[in-house]
Amino acid sequence: MDADVTESSGTPGDPDDSAAGEDRTPEDAPPPGEEGGSGEKDTPEAAAAPGGETRSGSGSGPGPAREESPEGGDGGTGLDITVKRKRHWLRWTAIGVSFVVLVAAGVGWWLYKKLDGNIRTDTSAAAELKAYEKERPVSVVHDAENILLIGSDSRAGDNRKYGRDDGGSQRSDTTILLHLAANRKSATAMSIPRDLMVNIPACHKADKTTTRAQFAQFNWAFEMGGTACTIRTVEKMTDIRIDHHMVIDFNGFKDMVDAVHGVEICLKEPVDDKDAHLKLGAGRHKLNGEQALGYVRARKSLGNGSDTDRMDRQQQFLGALVNKVQSNGVLLNPTRLYPVLDAATKALTTDPGLDSLKDLYDLVRGMRDVPTEKVQFLTVPRQPYHLDRNRDELVQPDADKLFKQLRDDKPVAVVPADKLKGDDKSDDKNPGSADASGPSPTPTYSGNNAATDLCKQ
Repeated sequence: MDADVTESSGTPGDPDDSAAGEDRTPEDAPPPGEEGGSGEKDTPEAAAAPGGETRSGSGSGPGPAREESPEGGDGGTGLDITVKRKRHWLRWTAIGVSFVVLVAAGVGWWLYKKLDGNIRTDTSAAAELKAYEKERPVSVVHDAENILLIGSDSRAGDNRKYGRDDGGSQRSDTTILLHLAANRKSATAMSIPRDLMVNIPACHKADKTTTRAQFAQFNWAFEMGGTACTIRTVEKMTDIRIDHHMVIDFNGFKDMVDAVHGVEICLKEPVDDKDAHLKLGAGRHKLNGEQALGYVRARKSLGNGSDTDRMDRQQQFLGALVNKVQSNGVLLNPTRLYPVLDAATKALTTDPGLDSLKDLYDLVRGMRDVPTEKVQFLTVPRQPYHLDRNRDELVQPDADKLFKQLRDDKPVAVVPADKLKGDDKSDDKNPGSADASGPSPTPTYSGNNAATDLCKQ
């Protein structure tokens, strides 16, 4: 042993030159079957062991590559290399996965902020309603919600091609009171005719002046005093507290229909309406956004030309749209849901309580389990106004009974108009009235539900 040490002694190796296989990285290790590199520092004689001794037992001089020792020894170098390579691979895999997660989270956050930023907030209506808080009805049933949906008929901006622009004046083309039951087992959408004669309270206009209280057609409230005036008019008529409101414009409706790749309808007769930009033959059609807008707005070219017939058509189409969204699994498919959300949020102006994507998501999530047959559409019971048949008036006591059912969160039922007893088919206004002759205590009104197939009626 002493002789071996004596022969190997001499100039000690550099401090950085450690024993073979201890500090060597996988990149520095000699490939199998080759010599252990070149230069004296790679030879066993030049590798100084701790304490000044030279590591022996590996042979000297040129020769075949060293074999791994079963007991360890220099053979541990290969094992260390394998372990380090595995750790190296795992480390980079973890980094890669973390990067993908971060990118996905970043994209998700960007999409969320984009959709959230699409929604416009109507702060002026909230301030106006707050000023009249003492006059407003109180909520009767906890967790039940009443949302007023207003279809804007403005001809300003992108909507000017649908009619004359009177200085960008706002109009209420469609107004629907959506009642969501507290248990979220049903949803009832009640249309309010724009020509219905109602008591409109005094309201503040955009120029800060105040209108006088008057008995006039319903859509004047929106034109004179905007959303707040419309809400107060509905509350005064129904004694139902409006919890939230949404204003939807023309182009937003079009984009939503396009986002679900169209909605199917059936026409008994061909239609050619230049004002509504609609020309279709009789039979089944899948309407795109532009055609759908013409279909729900057409008045003189479809049906009997009345506003009542147009509202019924709007309700049927909205039901078909709801059914399309649910049946195609849009709500559970992010790639299909995003275009719908993008179109919807761009079209919406809401109160501060619904002006975020989270608020809207919570609202939709609460409705997604409502069966389509329990998503009901009806029109407030009405008939031609006795002083002007071009206007409507409420049918009493049917209207008040309906308002009380919704206010108290009690159920209502709907059936097609031709199946409702007491229906006066000779009357072009076709009033919806409660059916008191049936055994069920649930009041029944003329209407339809989202499960109705427009091509099987």
